[in-house]
Amino acid sequence: MSTNDPLMTYKRALYHGCGFSNEDLKRPNIAIANSFNDVNPGHIHLRDLAKSVKSGILKAGGLPMEFNTIAICDGIANSGKNSKYVLPSREIIAMSLESMVQSHGFDGLVCICSCDKIIPGMIMGAIRCNLPTIFLTGGVMDPAEIDGIGVKVTSDIKEAIGEWKAGKIDDLTLERIENETCCSPGACNMMGTACTMASIVEAMGLSLPNCAMTPAISDDRKEIAKQTGSRVLELVRKKITIKQIISHEALENGIRLGLAVGGSSNMVLHMVAIAYELGIPYSHDNFDPLSNSTPLLAKFKPASNLNLKDYHLAGGIPATLKELLPLLHKKAITTSGKTIEQIAESAQNHNLDVIHPLSNPIKNHGGLAVLKGNLAPEGCIVKESAVYNKMLKHSGPAKVFESEEAVKDALMNNKVKPGDILVIRYEGPKGSPGMREMSIPAAILVGMGLGDSVAMITDGRYSGASRGPCIGHVCPEAYECGPIALVENEDIIEIDIPNRKLSLLVDEKILDERKLKWKRPKLKFDHGILGLYPKLVSSAKYGAVLNLKDKNHKKDEEF
Repeated sequence: MSTNDPLMTYKRALYHGCGFSNEDLKRPNIAIANSFNDVNPGHIHLRDLAKSVKSGILKAGGLPMEFNTIAICDGIANSGKNSKYVLPSREIIAMSLESMVQSHGFDGLVCICSCDKIIPGMIMGAIRCNLPTIFLTGGVMDPAEIDGIGVKVTSDIKEAIGEWKAGKIDDLTLERIENETCCSPGACNMMGTACTMASIVEAMGLSLPNCAMTPAISDDRKEIAKQTGSRVLELVRKKITIKQIISHEALENGIRLGLAVGGSSNMVLHMVAIAYELGIPYSHDNFDPLSNSTPLLAKFKPASNLNLKDYHLAGGIPATLKELLPLLHKKAITTSGKTIEQIAESAQNHNLDVIHPLSNPIKNHGGLAVLKGNLAPEGCIVKESAVYNKMLKHSGPAKVFESEEAVKDALMNNKVKPGDILVIRYEGPKGSPGMREMSIPAAILVGMGLGDSVAMITDGRYSGASRGPCIGHVCPEAYECGPIALVENEDIIEIDIPNRKLSLLVDEKILDERKLKWKRPKLKFDHGILGLYPKLVSSAKYGAVLNLKDKNHKKDEEF
């Protein structure tokens, strides 16, 4: 900041009130957007990491200037009735970062963040600012080794509820899993949305190598934080902005990495939203061709017995990039100063049973599939890599629920039978509003031993760690009178994941008659963010972005 410009007198004076001197203000002003808080295990340690980032910035000649964003814990929110706020919080985070950075006029930006909506929210906000930018994701919670029970991660807690309900474990075991599993700070230690997005950030080149999978509480994590602080000054000096890093090619590299490791279905929403910010026309339809041409190279809890510590020790993201390199855009630049090719070539895969080579994949296609049919004419998403083989093709009678609470009650009161197809509707972006996760019902289903005989279909979404035949993001959603709104109990539904089909076996004339009788429900909120959100939010097909005017697609009415 110039200390000579008289028009900056007031700005400098106010910064003096923060303790900054004129000499400090001559340095490049580096914003640190930090999602630290005391009520989220993925974020509780980020204040300490910021100290290391600041150290790196100061050493490299910059002035660190920190502020905070919000950070909801999905798991805590999904355990209550207020999980409708979770996905909308992504937009709040993007707007808060954009507002703070743009209004203060910083020279560079470091985003310190963990968890599901916070990482993509910060990316979206950072793109709007288009400064030299680098990300530091918060790292992974340690897996818990519980005596007499085994290694447990956060997804095991939810499934334990179903195991307890089915009488597979006793009260004491459930209590020990509850009390001992979350044994350190860090992002949930499963390949859920938090670690999927951290992995994608690294694969896109926005964070330094090994940032995603290094444990949250470790000397290595602190060193990466220092290097991150130092590196942002190099980006500032070379005037390399975030939009120069996240090209269309980098976006595709990140998606392929996410597909190769069986990443969260939520990455579809977030990557489409990031593409929207970049002005790249994208929808969930873009994912199926990429998934079909990206082999599955790794699977982690809850889709396998491997955990993310195993992944880190095997070489993590750099080793996966090495195996995937023939499918990647090799010359994509990264915040490290190296290309993706250079990072991959210097990496080593220490365990081919954890990270499979391209020549010997777990499956020949990636983790996600986009299904279409008369039940989802505009598509829906399933995490195919986490579906039992016997459920890849399944048909059965519909059991319809109008909310997440209703299906939870049915499960806990033994009202679900093998063979059922549970349809949970009015949980889409507009109808919920907020597109809630069916996280806990999906995990209870598996814990009760029904994951290989019962399917779930919703216009809402799932936890990144959900497994079994959990089909989400059904478009159009029920609130828009999508066919999911017309399903009745005992209608036969046919799921055919290999052939990408989702069919409601009801005559079209009958569906037309039902549509004539259908009435759009009233919005559930008339004020606050949940009152505003359904009036602005797009279809899940387009990332559930807030869209005042369509700039990516020809039909405005689709938003």
